[in-house]
Amino acid sequence: MKTIHTDVLIIGGGPAGSTMGSYLARNNIRCTIVEKEKFPREHVGESLVISCNKIFQDLDLFPDLEKANFPKKYGAAWSNTNKKTILSHDWRIYGIENTASVLFGERQQEGVHSDYTYHVDRGLFDQILLNKSRQNGAEVYEESFVTSISFKEDKSGVVCTAHHREEEMNIHAKMIVDASGRATVVGRALKIKENDPVFNQLAIHTWFEDYARNEDVHKDYIYIHFLPYSHTWVWQIPISETITSIGLVTHKDHIKKSNKSLDEIFHEFIQTKTDVLTRIQSAKQLKPFKMEADYSYKMKHLTGDNFILIGDAARYVDPIFSSGVSIALNAARIAVHEVIQAVKTNNFTKESFTYYNDTIETGCKNWYEFITLYYKLNVMFTWFISNPKYKSEVIRFLQGDVYEKEESFLIRDMKKMCNDIEMNENHILHQYLNKK
Repeated sequence: MKTIHTDVLIIGGGPAGSTMGSYLARNNIRCTIVEKEKFPREHVGESLVISCNKIFQDLDLFPDLEKANFPKKYGAAWSNTNKKTILSHDWRIYGIENTASVLFGERQQEGVHSDYTYHVDRGLFDQILLNKSRQNGAEVYEESFVTSISFKEDKSGVVCTAHHREEEMNIHAKMIVDASGRATVVGRALKIKENDPVFNQLAIHTWFEDYARNEDVHKDYIYIHFLPYSHTWVWQIPISETITSIGLVTHKDHIKKSNKSLDEIFHEFIQTKTDVLTRIQSAKQLKPFKMEADYSYKMKHLTGDNFILIGDAARYVDPIFSSGVSIALNAARIAVHEVIQAVKTNNFTKESFTYYNDTIETGCKNWYEFITLYYKLNVMFTWFISNPKYKSEVIRFLQGDVYEKEESFLIRDMKKMCNDIEMNENHILHQYLNKK
């Protein structure tokens, strides 16, 4: 059995884990990344938000991203369904536009020096990040998975066993950073994982070649297409000049009694968005449909003696607005200072990670409220985007700038609007509020 001694064991080599590895190694902290897959591997979550650029700048990643020729993402656009079904009307008579868009560059963000980020092939993107962590000095073991975790009673460290290909490893670390994504290795081991009480979504997605994207300034935007069902929408993400990722997100209740295939379910929903359906029918599907489910959850706490949870290993709600990678990268950036300090002072108590815990809790709370209100308002979201009073604040959230403790006036006013409509049965929009 191989024995490894390290300061920090990082479980998972995805964006959160590889970013943490780069930050730590650049600060001369011994760190070991254990990743169960062999990179490159397929992964969903292909559109970034501009707050990621802070990390790209810190770790000198821009040259690698530019070399990969990922499509540049300058903004986002939304469209309502154009088929006359339960939630489809000419909303303009209520002051609600059927389409809307934003440019990230319309609002300056501290620490960000460009007006675009990227859409990415996650297989290549994640490999770039993991390779960067190696270059910076992190020890990386792919095709490895943790089989047991034992925290020392005196809080002096943790001992893990891991299986690396044909070899067993015994890893002695001072602390664990769990970046294992939806596997939530530490959360499961400590039994602190809780399913989300509201969101119970699933996603069905694939890639299409020669899907006819909008031939205008929005061609390389991420598109979010509303569909006429609660908690339901379609993403449209450029992966290359010719490849587009298309994904359906809906609530499990809409298909829980269905015996249909993923292909049949996908096309049944897409029929309510005829322009997207037409483009799909003229394109070539490159991969079988894949489903992601059971991804909405939280942890009872994000830190403890000798461990912290980052990225999807800490919290995940819904893929709307492409928050996953941004939260993962920024969680590593926010946590690293306390992790470095813990190693230097040999103090790995839960209290050592207070700033990280409080900051991420605040960001997750703000993001959760924003998403919840978005789903309740749904058909009215384009009104907030188009209203000069709220547009900059909407962009702030879409940029991933969500860590302020003071409640946003956007959240406050969205809550009030929802409440006013919900309490007034005669309100013209009462029947269109999503109740889930």
